[in-house]
Amino acid sequence: MPISLLWAVDVHGRVYSLSTAGQQWDQCRNAQMEFKRVTAAQQCCWGIACDNSIYLNVHASDLPVRYQEETYENQRWNPVDGFSERLLPSDRWQWSDVSGLQHQPLDGFQLPSSSWEWEGDWFVDENFEGEPTEREGWTYAIDFPANYTKDKKWNSCVRRRHWLRYRRYKAMDMWAKIPSQQTTLPDPFNDISCGGWDISEEPRGRLSLWAVSLQGKVWFREGIYHHNPEGWSWEEVALPGEVVQISCGPGDLVWAVLWEGQFIVREGIGRDCPKGSSWTMVDSPSPDAGAIHVTVGANVVWAVTKDNKVWFRRGVNSHNPCGSGWIHMVGEMLMVNVGLNDQVWGISSEDRAVYFRQGVTPSELSGKTWKTISVPREGERSHSSASSLQSAGCFFTGEVRAPSVTSEAESDPDRALTEGPGLVCSVAPESLVDATTNPSDLPLDTPKPRIPKVTSDSFISELVSDREPGKISKEAQPPPASVPEEEAVPSEESLTEVVLSPSPHSGAPSSQWSNVDLEEGQAPQIQSSLVAESADTCSLSSVVTYTLAMEDPYTNDEHPLWAWVSAGACNVDCHSQLNWFNCSLNTSSLLQSVQSMSLSVTPAQTAAWRKQIFEQLNERTKREIDNFRHYEQAVEQSVWVKKGTMQWWRDWKPHKWIDVQFALEQFSGPDGNKDGILFIYYNLYEEKKYLHAFINEVTILVPVLNDSKHTFAVYTPERTKQRWPIRLAAATELEMHDWLALLSVSCCDSRGIHGAPSKQAIWSITCKGDIFMSEPSPALEAVPYPTPCDQMFWRQVGGHLRTVECNSVGIVWGIGYDHTAWAYTGGYGGGFLQGLASSTDNIYTQTDVKSVFIYENQRWNPVTGYTSRGLPTDRYMWSDASGLHECTKTNTKPPSPQWTWVSDWAIDYSVSGGTDKEGWQYAADFPASYHGYKTMKDFVRRRRWARKCKLTTTGPWQEIPPIPLSDVSILPCAAQSSVEVVPLWAISNKGDVLCRLGVTALTPAGSSWLHVGTDQPFKSVSIGAVSQVWAIARDGSAFYRGAVSSENPAGDSWYHIPSPAKQKLKQVSVGRTSVYAVDENGNLWYRQSVAPSYPQGSFWEHISNNVRKVSVGPLDQVWIIADKVQGSHSLSCGTVCHRLGVQPTEPKGHTWDYGIGGGWDHITVRGNAMDPPRFRMPPLTNSSFSANRSPETVRSTEVNGNAMGC
Repeated sequence: MPISLLWAVDVHGRVYSLSTAGQQWDQCRNAQMEFKRVTAAQQCCWGIACDNSIYLNVHASDLPVRYQEETYENQRWNPVDGFSERLLPSDRWQWSDVSGLQHQPLDGFQLPSSSWEWEGDWFVDENFEGEPTEREGWTYAIDFPANYTKDKKWNSCVRRRHWLRYRRYKAMDMWAKIPSQQTTLPDPFNDISCGGWDISEEPRGRLSLWAVSLQGKVWFREGIYHHNPEGWSWEEVALPGEVVQISCGPGDLVWAVLWEGQFIVREGIGRDCPKGSSWTMVDSPSPDAGAIHVTVGANVVWAVTKDNKVWFRRGVNSHNPCGSGWIHMVGEMLMVNVGLNDQVWGISSEDRAVYFRQGVTPSELSGKTWKTISVPREGERSHSSASSLQSAGCFFTGEVRAPSVTSEAESDPDRALTEGPGLVCSVAPESLVDATTNPSDLPLDTPKPRIPKVTSDSFISELVSDREPGKISKEAQPPPASVPEEEAVPSEESLTEVVLSPSPHSGAPSSQWSNVDLEEGQAPQIQSSLVAESADTCSLSSVVTYTLAMEDPYTNDEHPLWAWVSAGACNVDCHSQLNWFNCSLNTSSLLQSVQSMSLSVTPAQTAAWRKQIFEQLNERTKREIDNFRHYEQAVEQSVWVKKGTMQWWRDWKPHKWIDVQFALEQFSGPDGNKDGILFIYYNLYEEKKYLHAFINEVTILVPVLNDSKHTFAVYTPERTKQRWPIRLAAATELEMHDWLALLSVSCCDSRGIHGAPSKQAIWSITCKGDIFMSEPSPALEAVPYPTPCDQMFWRQVGGHLRTVECNSVGIVWGIGYDHTAWAYTGGYGGGFLQGLASSTDNIYTQTDVKSVFIYENQRWNPVTGYTSRGLPTDRYMWSDASGLHECTKTNTKPPSPQWTWVSDWAIDYSVSGGTDKEGWQYAADFPASYHGYKTMKDFVRRRRWARKCKLTTTGPWQEIPPIPLSDVSILPCAAQSSVEVVPLWAISNKGDVLCRLGVTALTPAGSSWLHVGTDQPFKSVSIGAVSQVWAIARDGSAFYRGAVSSENPAGDSWYHIPSPAKQKLKQVSVGRTSVYAVDENGNLWYRQSVAPSYPQGSFWEHISNNVRKVSVGPLDQVWIIADKVQGSHSLSCGTVCHRLGVQPTEPKGHTWDYGIGGGWDHITVRGNAMDPPRFRMPPLTNSSFSANRSPETVRSTEVNGNAMGC
C-alpha cells in the first residue's frame, strides 16, 4: 500500500505529520505561524491559522501543477486588406474565448495569486485535430461560428488561431495563504473540512472544501481541482441555524453541528451539484448533552457530545445519509476523525494522546478497541536508554530491582483501551507494593504524591503504601453500568480484560510500567494518583526532569498534547502493518545483556568443535553412502499417476460440458529426465474412449475467464493452429489451481526450465490479466528457418497486469488495470504457483481494480417519451456494449470468482463521445454513433453504468507509487549493452509524459520522475534502441522528441509528425531503426525513410489490418496481437503473430506466422536481443507452419473459438 500521512496539530499550534511507514511525528518546518486545525486530502492539506485565514499546503510531486490559459485571435477577410483585425459590428471580439462571447485579450490574463508563475510567453497552437496546421496556425471557415478547417478555400471569409500560455503553481510543500475575495469578504473561519474526491473523477483532483465562520455561517469553496488547487471563490450556503463545526467525507456525506447540539445533514450532493441542495435535521444522541463534534467517512458517521462520549451512527450510506440510530462507544474523546477506508482516529479527553480505532472492517465499521499511537516527535531525545533507566532506578530505590509481577496485558504492548464499562484490574495492588522497595529508601526531598504521571514501581508503592490493599481493591470496583437502548453490550470476556499498558516511552523490557484507564465517569474517584492520572506514562528521565525543573511542565520529554487530528490523507485498512504502537527498545543494551549472560568461548575451543563436527559428518557419509555404492539400483525409473474428475468441453458439435476422468501419468528415467502424458477418459455412445496429450508437447496452460466455472485450457502446437484448445473445468477454484500448479511443474520439468525468467524472455498478457513469459530460442528470429510460433512454450508468472514492458538488461515494468505501476523483482511463481513452482523471496501481495460496465438502453415513443420499452428487434434494455447479451444490475457478476465487488453501481460519465447531465448518450438507432446531446433525429439513447471489483493475488512485483500510469517504454538494449542508467519513458493516466530517472539493473524501480512538457495529453510512448522517442497524443497525432541522450534524458522539443490520411493513431513502438504504429481502426503502419540524419522519416506505409498491439524489438523484430485470425472452428481474436522475413535490407518483412491465441491482449519482445543464426540455404516451399497466412480482412463477429472469452 502506498505511503500516506496522518496530520495533527498540538496545543501549541505546531503542525505535524506521521507517515504510515514512519515511527515519528515530523514537524512542518515551513509554517510561519501557529495553526488551529487542519484537514487533509491525498494531494494537499488545508489549515486555519491563528489569524483565522485559510492556508493551503500542496504536496510536492514529480508532476507539476500546470494550468493552460487560452484565447482565440479572430480575423475577417475584406477585399482591401485581405484578412485583418477589422471585424463587423455583429462579429465576435478580436480576442475571445472559443465561443466568442467573452473578451479575452492577451494582456488581460493575470496570475490568480503569488503562488503562481508563468512558464513562458504566449505561443500559437499549430495542431488542429491531430494534424499540423499551415500558415502560422490559422484555421478557416465561411463565417463565425462554423466548422473550421486547416486549409484555406475560396469561400473562407473568416479565420482564427489558438493562443496558449501555461502557468505553474510554485508554492509546493509550503503553507500558502488563500487570497481574499475581491467582493464581500467572509468573516474569519474557525473550522474547515475537505472531501468529495469520490463524487466525480472529472475534473482531475476535484475537491469539496467546506468552512465555518465565527458567526456560524457555512461557506463552500468553488473550483478546486488539480490544475487549480486554490479554487476560485467562496460561496455562502444557506443554513437552518448557526453551525459550530462541519465534516465532509470522500463521497457525498456532509454533516454539521449546530450551536444547540443538533446535527444537520446535507442532501442533494452529486456530480453536477457538489455543494448539495438542502439540509435535514438529526437529533443529538444524548438528550442531556448536545453534540460538539462530528466526522464522516464514506459510509460512517462518528460524533462526540459535550460530556466527551463517543457515538457511532448506524445505517449511513449514500442512499440514506441520515442513518438510522446511534450506538454509544467506549472511550472519552475531545474529537474524532474518519480517514480513508472509514478508519477512525481520535484525541483522548484525558491525556490528549492520539488514538487509532482497531478492528474497523467493511463488515464491522464500528471497530473493536482504541489504541494509542506512541511514537516520538521529531527532535525528541530517546527515553529508552538502559543507562538512564539504571540511573533512575538507583536514584529512587538505591539499587536496581527486579520488575514487578505484572499481568499479560502489561507485558503486551499491543493492549490498549478496551471495550467494557468501568475500571477492571486483574493485578492486585498489594502485588505492586510487594514488588517495590520500602518508601523510606527514597530521598528526603522527593516530592510527595502530587505528581501528574505515574512512572516507577517505587512511586506506585509510595503512593499506595498508606492505603489498605483490601480497601483499594474494593474502591476500584465500579457499580453496574447502565447500557442505553442502542448501546453495543460488550461480552463478558471484554468486561474482564485488563486495562494496563506499558509506557509508550518505556525502555528495556526489564522495567515494566503500568497504568490504569478509567473508561466511564461512573466509577468512584480514587484519591491515589495511580487512578487520578491514567493513560500514557512518561519515562523515568522525564520524572527526574519534572522533579528538578518544576516550572517547565511541557518539556520535550513529556508526551505531546494534541489538539486536532486529520486522517483524510491516511490510507490504511484493517490489514495494514503500522509501526505506531510499539515502544522502541534499546537494541544495544539488550545485546549487551545477552552477551553478558553468554559463556566465554575462546578461538581454540571453536576450532576444536569445528574439527569434531567435520569428522562426525565424514563418518556418517561413509556409513550411509559409501558402503552401499556397489549395489545396483533397484528401480531404474519411477512412474506415478494422479487422477481426478473434471468436465471437458467436447470437440464436436453440439459443444457442451461432459463429465470425464482426468489423469496425469508422469515418469522419470535413470538420467533424471521427466516426462508425462495427460489422459481424458470419456464415454461416447456407451463406449469408453480417451484423449491424450504428451506433457512435452503442451505449450501453455491458461486459466480461462468464466464467471460460473473454474476452467483452464491446454494448448499443444496442433491445437494452437486450430485455435481450439482442450478446455477443462474443475469443481472448485482450489482444485483448478492445484491441477494448474502440478501441470505447470510437470511441463517445466519435461523441458528442463526452472527458476526465474531470463533477461531475454518474451512477456505477454492475456485479456484476463494473466502474465506469461516464454524463453526464446536463438533460432526464433533466424532467416529463413525461424522456430514456428506455435511451438513456443509459455509459463505463467504470478500477478495481474494490463500491460508489461521489458528490455535485455532484465528490467521489467507492468501496469495494472487501475493504472498502478509495478516493477519486476526477479522472482518467479506467486499466485497459485506455490512450493517448487515459486521462489520463496521477492514475492509480494498485488492488488488490482477494474470496472465492469453495463448499458441501460431506451427508445423514444410519442406518448411517453424515452422508456425501457423497445421494439421486438431492439437490443436488451439492459445489455453489454454489443447489445447481444442481457446484463442487469442483479445478474451481472464479477469477471471471475477471484474478483470481489468493492463499490455499487454508478453512472459512468467518462464515455467516449460525451454525455448529458444524467449520463445519457443519444443516437438515431441501435447501434449507431452516439453523442452527448439530444437532437430531433435521436430516437434511442443509452447510458453506461460502472461497478468496481478488486482482485488480490501475489507475484514477483513491487508497487511504484504514487503516479498512476497508462503506458510505459524501456530502452531496448543490445545483448552486450554497457548502458548503466536505462532510459524509461511513461504516460500518466491523465496524459502527462514522464521520464524515469535512476533506473538500473540493480534498482529497476528508479528514483524519481522527470516531467516532460507537452501542449496536450498523450496516450502512448516508445523509446528506440538509439534513444529515439516517439509518442501518440490523445487526438491521434504522432510526435517525435528531439535531442534525447544520456546527458539530456528528457530531450528539448516535440516535432509533430503527420498521421496517415484520415486515421488516428493509438499506439507506437520503436526498435533499432524501425517505427511501427497502430491506428484506432486496427491498421498497422510502418514509417518509411527513418535514418539517423532524418529521424522523423518521410511517410507511413500500410502493412496489415486487424492489429490490436505491436511490439518492435531491439533487432527490429516485429510481433503483434492480431484479431480475426482463422481457426478450424471460427475466427479468433487476440492472437500472437510474428513477422517473418524481417532483415536490415527488408525491415517490413513479408508474411505472418501465428502463435498462441486467442484471448491475448499484449506482448513485448523488447528484451530479446539474441542475434539469430544465419542460413544460406534456399527456403522451403511448404514449411511446417503457415507462413503465407495474414490476418483475415473479413469483419465477422463470430468468436466462438476464443478460449479466453474476449
